[in-house]
Amino acid sequence: MLAIVKIAGQQFKVQVGQDLYVPHLPGKTGDKVSFNEVLFLDNNGSVAAGEAVKATVNAEILSDLVQGDKVIAFKMKRRKGFRKKHGHRTHYTRIKIESIA
Repeated sequence: MLAIVKIAGQQFKVQVGQDLYVPHLPGKTGDKVSFNEVLFLDNNGSVAAGEAVKATVNAEILSDLVQGDKVIAFKMKRRKGFRKKHGHRTHYTRIKIESIA
């Protein structure tokens, strides 16, 4: 069973038992979360898309806060002495897909 689900404004292709990193979700380790915005569903050759999809994806939070790689934003204007350096690390949540129903 395969589904495309919208989580925090991004689309993810998920299967049962899969671990994935999604943008930070509220909750603690061990909490159960469900996602109702399923855009596409493939159930052993039976395909449903758009408004015809009536499914929910259930998942468990494995790690509530995971930091991504450091991203550097550097601005510079030549011959002016202007240099600006900013950096950040995006926060993610690691979840495990339990069921697609």
